[in-house]
Amino acid sequence: MITLYLAEDQSMLNSALTQLLELEDDLHVVGSAVDGINAWQELQELQPDVAILDIEMPGMTGLDVADRLASSQLATKVIVLTTFAQRRYFERAVKANVAGYLLKDSPSDDLIDAIRAVMTGRTIYAPELVTNMLSADNNPLTERELAVLVEAEKGLPTKTIAANLYLSAGTTRNYLSAIFSKLGVHNRLEAIRVAKANQWL
Repeated sequence: MITLYLAEDQSMLNSALTQLLELEDDLHVVGSAVDGINAWQELQELQPDVAILDIEMPGMTGLDVADRLASSQLATKVIVLTTFAQRRYFERAVKANVAGYLLKDSPSDDLIDAIRAVMTGRTIYAPELVTNMLSADNNPLTERELAVLVEAEKGLPTKTIAANLYLSAGTTRNYLSAIFSKLGVHNRLEAIRVAKANQWL
């Protein structure tokens, strides 16, 4: 029997997942929480085989809990189940040695299969994450161009962006032109949309 713990801040989803997993003969949910602090406390006591953690939770995020589990050297394996396919979250999860990283819009069978797979020592990542990582690695923008785009995303005028980055207004306009050219777009909104879609922002 594989023992499971669920940490998900949406109570309805938490309950639905519990019921779904309990239908499997070899899976048993031993506890759940809707915030990271309670999850961490109970995981130390229960020490289940697998902890299924959401990322965005009150108190502590699922990644905070994963970090603590890794540093405490508990045997519990972690599967992150989230709506976020962002590179920075994924990279942090990898550093915390999570055994799985799945997206909430994946079929429920994928989660069940992943639970069994991580118990055999495998690591399971959602295919979308690999695509996003490749897109991020192909980022054509320089660090300075990204910095300009981050400021532009705030809706700031060129002069303010220039002041914030200690650039001249002319240099800032040149950076924006270079960004538009590299991304094949015509304005800031399009540039921001393309950068976000490729996980560059």
